[in-house]
Amino acid sequence: MHDTSPIIVWIRRDLRLSDHAALHAASATGRPVIPVFIRDALVDGLGAAPKWRLGLGVDHFAKSLAAKGSRLILRSGPAVDVLTALVRDTGAAGVYWMRAYDPGSVDRDTKVKAALKDLGVEAQSFAGNLLFEPWSVQTKQGGFYKVYTPFWRAARTHDVPAPLPAPKTLPAPQSWPQGEALEDWHLGRQMRRGAAVVLPYVQLGEQAAQGRLGAFVASKVADYADQRNLPGVDGTSCLSENLSLGEISPAQCWHAGRRAMEEGKQGAETFLKELAWREFAYHLMWHSPHILTSNWREEWQAFPWNEDERLAEVKAWKQARTGIRFVDAGLREMYVTGRMHNRVRMIVGSYLTKHLLCHWKIGQAWFEECLIDWDPAANAMGWQWVAGSGPDASPYFRVFNPVTQREKFDPDRAYVDRWIAEGRKSPSAEALSYFDAIPQRWGMSAANPYPDPVVAVDEGRKRALSAYENKGF
Repeated sequence: MHDTSPIIVWIRRDLRLSDHAALHAASATGRPVIPVFIRDALVDGLGAAPKWRLGLGVDHFAKSLAAKGSRLILRSGPAVDVLTALVRDTGAAGVYWMRAYDPGSVDRDTKVKAALKDLGVEAQSFAGNLLFEPWSVQTKQGGFYKVYTPFWRAARTHDVPAPLPAPKTLPAPQSWPQGEALEDWHLGRQMRRGAAVVLPYVQLGEQAAQGRLGAFVASKVADYADQRNLPGVDGTSCLSENLSLGEISPAQCWHAGRRAMEEGKQGAETFLKELAWREFAYHLMWHSPHILTSNWREEWQAFPWNEDERLAEVKAWKQARTGIRFVDAGLREMYVTGRMHNRVRMIVGSYLTKHLLCHWKIGQAWFEECLIDWDPAANAMGWQWVAGSGPDASPYFRVFNPVTQREKFDPDRAYVDRWIAEGRKSPSAEALSYFDAIPQRWGMSAANPYPDPVVAVDEGRKRALSAYENKGF
């Protein structure tokens, strides 16, 4: 092995230069560094919005590397084939990457590591995309936590390493391997006309993410505990978009939150708890990966969910035409911005799974199609929490009333009026943008009358409770 043998850094959902342990370690070797992004089956399997947003992120990260005199090599195909071919072509001494924790990535990465070791090539994976490795937070009995509150009590005492600086240099190889053109991948094809609507709401790249964090800590975190539940108020960090692609690390957010707490800013601890809630989702996914695909609680397998997406109620829910304004406003926010306020996600999810008695997997799949901040662990845990089938779940009898929730958390109707156009003399530009974002085949416009509820609030609650009681829940 010669000092000129390069290190390949396999970039995945970690589109940043700072606090990137794999890039940092590769740079520290003094060898040439070849960053690579691979479009494999996991990328191809993403929904329309997250795949489009990933493409934007990859393009931006490639420009960040270019500014440091480096490049991002793009290749497509099975990761094990692409990486072994690159090793042979470049004479690379090692391949480094940041760990992922979903079952598909774990299976892929295990095969890659074995193949590289068979070639006599160093294969190293690094921590840093979570605050804590999922196996490092355990109960006193040595098992994993299934309830958030004791998980938080244990996790809050764990040391979170200080974020690493961006590498000062990324030495280039004598010759770069050939790559593919990002535009040839057409990662945004499925977004169609919706891409132009969502794009103005995107905060792209590491610098934007750091700006978001700085602005949040400076002006919002003090009131975060109260204002995070008010969707009509700009009171959250909005960092989920950047965290989902690793444009900022959770450790960077954690340490900023800790500093704010030490400065006496009242909402900072609540912010840290929300970061730990994200961590809890990964903890559960790692230890019980079936949370992604089936009811976490075995007894819920017998529950009579509707799984027919052709149902008129499901169509109305997807089209944000349920006749329940708080629910429809949340879905329309998602179509226009690519995100949805967290409080409203609970209302939207409860209405689908409880008032409409539809399987949470319908909602999970639809969010995976539509959210630019889609995250496999958080999405699955969130849906199972609100449905009642997951760990630490909302009790079966908690059927959120979307009318009283709107009265409590959107009393001046700022959020609903921002997103619902029908029946208003002068609807907001954002409310009208919904009709530009949705598929034309839906045949909808602001001139349509606003619909009556597909299932009335009281009727839906009674139906849900009856179904739970009949199944012995």
